Amino acid sequence: MRMGTSTNPISTFLNQKLPIAPLLVFRIVFGMVMFYAMLRFFYFDWIAKLYLEPSFNFSYYGFEWVQPLGPYTYLLFIFCGLSALMLALGWHYRLSAILLFLSFSYIELMDKTTFLNHYYFVSIVSGIMIFMPAGKAFSVDAGWSLKGVSQKIPAAYFGVLWALVSLVYFYAGLAKLNSDWLIYAQPLKLWLPGSYDLPLLGPYLDQDWLAYAFSWAGAAFDLTVPFLLWFPRTRGFALFFVVVFHLLTRLLFPIGIFPFIMVLGAFTFVKAERHTSLLQFLRSFLPRAVFKDEFKPNSIRIHPVLTKAFILLIAFQLIWPWRYLAYPGELFWHEQGFRFSWRVMLMEKAGYAQFTIKDPIKDISFKVDNAQFLSPFQEKQMSFQPDFILEYAHYLKEHYDSVQGHDAIEVYADVAVALNGRPSQPFIDSSVNLAAQMRGFKNKAWILPFNDTIYGL
Repeated sequence: MRMGTSTNPISTFLNQKLPIAPLLVFRIVFGMVMFYAMLRFFYFDWIAKLYLEPSFNFSYYGFEWVQPLGPYTYLLFIFCGLSALMLALGWHYRLSAILLFLSFSYIELMDKTTFLNHYYFVSIVSGIMIFMPAGKAFSVDAGWSLKGVSQKIPAAYFGVLWALVSLVYFYAGLAKLNSDWLIYAQPLKLWLPGSYDLPLLGPYLDQDWLAYAFSWAGAAFDLTVPFLLWFPRTRGFALFFVVVFHLLTRLLFPIGIFPFIMVLGAFTFVKAERHTSLLQFLRSFLPRAVFKDEFKPNSIRIHPVLTKAFILLIAFQLIWPWRYLAYPGELFWHEQGFRFSWRVMLMEKAGYAQFTIKDPIKDISFKVDNAQFLSPFQEKQMSFQPDFILEYAHYLKEHYDSVQGHDAIEVYADVAVALNGRPSQPFIDSSVNLAAQMRGFKNKAWILPFNDTIYGL
């Protein structure tokens, strides 16, 4: 009797061949969006304001060596923008993907004051693009090649991209399952009235019912849309709401390129025929060098090691956001494990931080004028984030050690923070010498307990 063989559905999916067209469109639009993002930094003069004017930049732990490059920082942004444009054109594709990943990641790491989840997402995607065959067709590289271009690629290349997009949505939805968001409609109650000048919608944005409607709809959207995108019967419905959702968020909140990136990611789920039609339309505006008709069916393979690397990447992204469970207390309060976990626009915090320098040798103490060292944006971000407060305290110690001529300086902080509309409360143990506390991932015991409870994930 012949035994039946079981088929692993994941393996079956990863090994099937899919048309390359959606990946080509993604490459083109992703590159152009990133090029546009770099132009925005120049247009709004953010390079000087965020990286060059401050005398001190907040670094990620372990990446203190990544610092702005002085006047050459402008060249870094030009370099990043040109790499993105090269990626869109498919000109020296592999090299352009590597350069985009390195330059943008360096920009992201220069100052954590500017941290945004979608910057992290862009770094991951640009890193993945290095290993994608997205330059094999409809590209300058393909136009120069004497060989035919590839029509189909292994589904694993799409799978890692689809899994990342789904994960970002789903984890953003899980993070909204908390009492502040669902029961009190916070922080939308605080944010929505700020867009009162919008046509049609503006006059209603100060009404509580709309804040609740947006809160619940946002959670439902994030939790369901990744599943709806995977199934052909519900995909059109999901894409409609993806566009509406991100159009609204773009109108209501200053979140840069995030809506464009997420809409682009969602549209990679669309049938290849639609993407092929778009490429045919673009063909009429482009020279022969960026389009070839001679396709090689099923010509591209994926190395098993790369498939396993993609799976490990997704596994890491599934696990890493849960690291906050290793820390006691309320996550929104202490923020240990908050970043890099797809928690998007969940809280409104405002703080006030006053630092005191004590010199035990000369028996003197004095208050610090934060504006002497930080930009207004840096001071705002520092005032409610513990790792910022600690890093700034270390910087103050180094500065005043050099002024006083010895290394005995102590740094203390009086900090009060308000979270999601609550009254301010003490945030840091003011009796602790922060200059003596080590940076790192260990729990920061000098953060005072939160005097309320937020239920949920």
